Amino acid sequence: MAVIVVVVAALDQLVKALMINLLADGPIYVLGDWFRFRLLFNSGAAFSMGESSTWLFTCIQLAFVVGIAIYARKVKDPWTAVGLAMVAGGAAGNLIDRLFRAPSFFLGHVVDFISVGNFAVFNIADASITCGVLVFIVGVLLEERKEAARA
Repeated sequence: MAVIVVVVAALDQLVKALMINLLADGPIYVLGDWFRFRLLFNSGAAFSMGESSTWLFTCIQLAFVVGIAIYARKVKDPWTAVGLAMVAGGAAGNLIDRLFRAPSFFLGHVVDFISVGNFAVFNIADASITCGVLVFIVGVLLEERKEAARA
């Protein structure tokens, strides 16, 4: 699990650094206006909600990363392990932004750059969190199925 967390967070930070340089002069349109790379510094959560609550999102992400680190020893199911690690890696990637990016420590803005249609602008960390939740849910459903078959 630790390897997945570190790889996701490192990949997220690497791609963000590349995109900050690549998108300094404006967006890059890949498929017209439907799919583009557009630089955005987000103080809030998904869809830029809660822009005045940056400190709260920092606390939630910090608690989640620490909580998964503590809980990881108890995880036996591979689906659960991968899902939680992907979520923690994504949370860690965004947490690094919140801790170390402008405007200040603990209140930093998250770098977002993937823009699809009229959907929210997001990043690798956000995608990892979303996919991790899906993997976790599949694991839960598979485990329930196993339990039902044993009964």
